[in-house]
Amino acid sequence: MNKHFQEIILKATGAKEAFEIEVIQNLWSGYGEIVRMGLKGSHLQSVVVKHVKLNHGNHPRGWNTDLSHQRKLKSYQIETEWYKTWSAKCGTDCRVPKCLALEATENEVLMVLEDLDDSGFSKRHTSIGWNEVETCISWLANFHATFLHQKPEGLWETGTYWHLETRPEELEELTDFQLKSAAAAIDQKLSESPFQTFVHGDAKLANFCFSDTGHRVAAVDFQYVGGGCGMKDLAYFTGSCMNENESERYEVKILDFYFEKLKSALSSTKSGIDFDALENNWRGLYHFAWADFHRFLKGWSPGHWKINSYSEKVTQKVIHSIQQK
Repeated sequence: MNKHFQEIILKATGAKEAFEIEVIQNLWSGYGEIVRMGLKGSHLQSVVVKHVKLNHGNHPRGWNTDLSHQRKLKSYQIETEWYKTWSAKCGTDCRVPKCLALEATENEVLMVLEDLDDSGFSKRHTSIGWNEVETCISWLANFHATFLHQKPEGLWETGTYWHLETRPEELEELTDFQLKSAAAAIDQKLSESPFQTFVHGDAKLANFCFSDTGHRVAAVDFQYVGGGCGMKDLAYFTGSCMNENESERYEVKILDFYFEKLKSALSSTKSGIDFDALENNWRGLYHFAWADFHRFLKGWSPGHWKINSYSEKVTQKVIHSIQQK
């Protein structure tokens, strides 16, 4: 890390010295790293620094095209705008790290963020029980309520990293021709929902940081935040932590709990929303959101573990509903 960036960290935290504790994660495709920095002489013990190097990375699945590179560059520009303009609007019910400093040069981006470990969100899970599932669904509902009907200025016009318009290469590779021909109609159905909000865009289990008890959670990684139907986040999250049998068995329970939390959140944040109309519309789009991600996955990585019988069943149901019209 260059001297200029080190000085930014010191200024943002009031520290006299900053030192590396650990590399938390190397960024996807070799675009930099996320580092925990210890501090001396500050009221903070540590911060998390996301240091992005805007070079052409090496994609682990071989998607090393210029289009892939440009999409990745834009994602970091959008994450910077998220922390600069939007993140402070998130309350305690959809907790995100506080942004302490941002800096961008021609080839690098630096984000100095609150260390969520020090703030009581030190647990990461690769599998969870229903208690933690509810905690994450509650976060999503409150996030979607916070940004309902907001214009995603400076963010992706349509959020999620698998959005059809940004994934023409993966669509071209898709050998499920029935799904391929339905892809545009699925995307249109989601985009035409009159109830648009912001979606996190990558709301998988790995991007949630839990409290010790699992009753509180904070989310990270906002490279693909933007406009969209909230069902995209909910379907994607479910698929990240449940197998095919669980996804099917708990589908109604997941939707019921989500809309219970969404209604509660909207009652305190928004007025004049026809909640019954919103719920009716979004419930009908849950399978469309699931099929939308399934389309991307089958083109991007045909052998992926998330491609399963439940996803195929849901997608066939969606395709059939499109063909009937």
